[in-house]
Amino acid sequence: MHTRELIFLVEESPEGGYEARALGHAIFTEADSFEALKEHVRDAVRCHFDEEERPAIVRLHLVREEILTV
Repeated sequence: MHTRELIFLVEESPEGGYEARALGHAIFTEADSFEALKEHVRDAVRCHFDEEERPAIVRLHLVREEILTV
């Protein structure tokens, strides 16, 4: 089955930088900057899928948690 779109959940790492996890696939990567993370995601997708099965779109969904005092 060809996956047309792949979504990565991206979070800021507690140690600094970013972590990205693909939804529905065993793909995880991390990087020190968001720009480096994009390249790591591209590389991980290329390694995980054969060329004919590779998704046409990779979406990065950045989740940022902040705590507010009221």
